Amino acid sequence: MENATIGSMFEKLVDIMSILRGPNGCPWDREQTHSSLRQYLIEETYEVLEVLDEENYPELCNELGDLLLQIVFHAQLATESQRFNIADIIEAITEKLIRRHPNVFSDVEINTAEEQSVNWEKIKKSEGKKSVIDGVPKAMSALLRAGRIQQKAATVGFDWPDQKPVWDKVNEELGELDEALQQKDKTHIEEELGDVLFSLVNLSRFLNINPEDALRKTINKFSTRFQKVEAHFEGKGESMSEKSLEEMDEVWDKVKLEEAI
Repeated sequence: MENATIGSMFEKLVDIMSILRGPNGCPWDREQTHSSLRQYLIEETYEVLEVLDEENYPELCNELGDLLLQIVFHAQLATESQRFNIADIIEAITEKLIRRHPNVFSDVEINTAEEQSVNWEKIKKSEGKKSVIDGVPKAMSALLRAGRIQQKAATVGFDWPDQKPVWDKVNEELGELDEALQQKDKTHIEEELGDVLFSLVNLSRFLNINPEDALRKTINKFSTRFQKVEAHFEGKGESMSEKSLEEMDEVWDKVKLEEAI
């Protein structure tokens, strides 16, 4: 597709959003604010993640369109309040990409992705960041936020040299959680459980596995198996709530075996 065509199509999308927000536009669109749209931005992001997990690329095209709409919507609101417009957004990200890739657009030599990550954080620090871990959103899921903070800390050398001490740390935190459980102090238990989770996120980083993705896949796997167990008993006209854990476990194990075949 020609760049001019892409440009005209993008302009059409921006114009449609302006019409929807106009006097003769859609009442729902006209009522929205940056705050009210927040939930939809989050929802559309997770829908993109879901189709990525499923590797459903035709649907990915549609979901990315929905996500793009959210950006255009926020840009329109900002245009109306004279804060900034869609051109400002494009210009800002374009300049940022050039500025943060001196290895591509200048004469800085960077040979590995790791070197690029370190240099990226140095550039961000020069742009006014007070801490290397600044910029990790507090609204991020806890697992993702833990991983990003650990990654950023690692760019300045605050990191374990290899997996072994990471495993040791996991076991250490599990031991401290066990001690807290013996004391039956809920505040202390919560703190130690948080330390266990944080150390597991760190381990996932060394294993090059995204903890959010890993947990989401496990949740999906559990949900599928649980629904099959439900269907088993419903098919026999029986209720799970009236069954013992041993009976439910027996069906669960059968479901697992069927998946392995």
